[in-house]
Amino acid sequence: MKKVLIILISILMFIITVLLAIGVGSVNIPVNELLKVLLDKGDMINKSIIVDIRLPRVLIAALVGANLAVSGALLQSVMKNPLADPGIIGVSSGASLGAIIIMLIVPQYTYLVPLFAFFGGVLATFLIFILAWKQGIKPVRIILSGVAINAMLGGATSLISVLNSDKIQGILMWINGSISGRSWNDLNMILVYSIIGLILSYFCIRPANILLLSDEKAVNLGFNVNRSRVLLSLLGAFLAGISTSVVGVIGFIGLVIPHISRLVIGSDYKYLLPLSMIGGATMLLLADTFARIIAKPIELPVGTIMAVIGGPFFLYLLRRGGDR
Repeated sequence: MKKVLIILISILMFIITVLLAIGVGSVNIPVNELLKVLLDKGDMINKSIIVDIRLPRVLIAALVGANLAVSGALLQSVMKNPLADPGIIGVSSGASLGAIIIMLIVPQYTYLVPLFAFFGGVLATFLIFILAWKQGIKPVRIILSGVAINAMLGGATSLISVLNSDKIQGILMWINGSISGRSWNDLNMILVYSIIGLILSYFCIRPANILLLSDEKAVNLGFNVNRSRVLLSLLGAFLAGISTSVVGVIGFIGLVIPHISRLVIGSDYKYLLPLSMIGGATMLLLADTFARIIAKPIELPVGTIMAVIGGPFFLYLLRRGGDR
């Protein structure tokens, strides 16, 4: 009952954050005016700001935050390590490489960006498992392989950016992770993929819980450990890839939120997964709102804000759990 109450409180906090994110910006809109607009009775200018600019941005931020947090939670189960994150182990770098190839080299095929971002994330996951395979797959080898793949794919992304420097200005905000300027078209592009990925994640609750056991215990239960690690990693790559295709690389959501959720509600993925989903959406909404107002009228990339928040948190986890 306590865990259900925590999830209900997190939903309430998410709703409050949504209202805050819609109302705050270069033009602040009071709550009463916001409610009038939502009831189709408000000022036309405010309605245009909310419906055409802020609402799609808020929904995209919520979806991306949920996707990245769930991706991080699944990868942490696969690797039995709270330091696992799509951005740290190379999945986001692979997705970024796939997306940037389309946007800079063949921009006429922009509609293929989500697909190529997913394939980039899958490629990174495939390379990680190939390098980590040695008479089975061990979580420590996956982490070390992921760090190496992250460096390699990040270098490839930088090389393509330099070789196409004449086109880079148009996607500069995307490279740094930004939700600025996103529209209903961007929301339509990510919505269906996100719904599919988040629904599939609920079928991963039992495998994720079993992977937290030792490999010997999981095998004794008749569980195929290696197959489950691959499938959960692919789903994590899918969620990270579709998110990266729309907003660029936003790090540390998949690291910070599942870890905080685990401290609050425990390691059972029956509760950890929904809390991570809601927490990721709330965290990215807060970070994006902060990015919009901290240097008004200039908007900062939300990826930069998350790096400032997540970097110290990562070092704290590394220091606290380094011996393990």
